[in-house]
Amino acid sequence: MAGISGESLKAALADLESVLPTASLPLAEELFGILATLDSSAGLRRALTDPSRSAEAKAALVRSLVNGKVSAQAGDLAAALAASRWANVRDLGDALETMAATVAIAVAENRPGSSSGGAVSGISGLEQLESDLFAFSRAVDSSHEVQRALSEPQASDAAKSALAMKLVPAAGEEARVLIQQAVSHPRGIKATKLVECFATLAAERQQRWIAAVSVSRPLTPAQLDRLQSGLNALYGRELKVNTIVDPTLIGGVRVRVGDEVVDASVISRLGDLRRQLAG
Repeated sequence: MAGISGESLKAALADLESVLPTASLPLAEELFGILATLDSSAGLRRALTDPSRSAEAKAALVRSLVNGKVSAQAGDLAAALAASRWANVRDLGDALETMAATVAIAVAENRPGSSSGGAVSGISGLEQLESDLFAFSRAVDSSHEVQRALSEPQASDAAKSALAMKLVPAAGEEARVLIQQAVSHPRGIKATKLVECFATLAAERQQRWIAAVSVSRPLTPAQLDRLQSGLNALYGRELKVNTIVDPTLIGGVRVRVGDEVVDASVISRLGDLRRQLAG
C-alpha cells in the first residue's frame, strides 16, 4: 500500500500503538467483524472512500453502523480509520484487516514469558505465534484434499474453521483467531496466503525485540552482560541481543533495533554504551 493510502495506514498504526499494551483478542475480533460488514457492501465502501465526503461524515457513518454492536474502542478505531484518505475502495478494508491482525499479534507479544536462559517474554510469544501460523500453512500445503475443502465456495465458514482448527489443535488463541479469519474471510486470496501475510506482520513486530549489535572485536561474557543491561535500559524492554563481529567497524558499536539504527552519529547514546562495555 503506497501513496495516500500508505500514509493513512502508517498514521493509523502509529495511533494504535497506544492501545496495544492493553489490547485484547475480543478487540481484534470486533475489528474483523467490522471488516466483514465493510466487505459485504460495495456501496458502503464507496461512501467511506469518497473524497468528496468529509472526514466527519465518514466517521459518523461508521459509528452509526457499529454503535451498540462493538466496544467503544473498536468503534473509535474504525471511525478514525474511515475518516482518513484512501486511494481506492480496497485499501480501507486492507488497512482495517492489518489493524485487526496487529491487535491479535500484540496480544501474543504481551503474553507473559520467561526471560531466563535468553528467552524474552515479548519475543517468545511472537515466535510461538509465527510457529503456529506456519504449521497451519504447512498442513494445508501438504494436502490437496484440505486445499479443496478450504476453497469450496459451498462450504460454510463454520465448517472451514472447524477443519482449520483440526489441522493445528495445539495452536494458541491468537493464532486460532488469525487462522479462522483467513479461512472464513480470505478476501479474494488463498487462506494460506493471508496467513503468511499475518506471519509477516508478526515477524516485523518481532524485530522490535531483537538488537543486532555489530562490534569491532569479540566481547567477553561480562561485556555482553553489560551490553544487554545497557540496551534494555535504553529501549525500555528486555531485548534479545545478537552480536556480529565486524573488524572494519569504525565507531566500535553499531546497534539496529527494528528500523532504528544507533551508530557513531548518535554520540551520547553510544558513549553510554561504550562506557558500560569498558566497565
